[in-house]
Amino acid sequence: MTQKLRKPLNQMKADFFKTLGHPARIRVLELLSEREYAVSEMLPEVGIEPANLSQQLSILKRAGLVSARREGLSVSYVLTSPDIADLLATARSILSTVVAGQAEMLD
Repeated sequence: MTQKLRKPLNQMKADFFKTLGHPARIRVLELLSEREYAVSEMLPEVGIEPANLSQQLSILKRAGLVSARREGLSVSYVLTSPDIADLLATARSILSTVVAGQAEMLD
């Protein structure tokens, strides 16, 4: 009997959303939704220590959400799919609706 090597889709989705479960990683993905960024450009925008940013970028790269390109001493990152930017825009829309609904309930 052949053992299943692939995880169930629901587990893969849960792992995917765990990867997104850090504010710095979300901020990095939002920046990269606009354009390619060098690590040095991201640092002031994300507001974390260089070692922490490097760790977060490594997690995103291992998950296949970003890819890196080295040019001399500089490393730039880009999203691997425009669907990631679409997902972030959808999340923003959902959250706007939820927050508006919560505000209505408070009135």
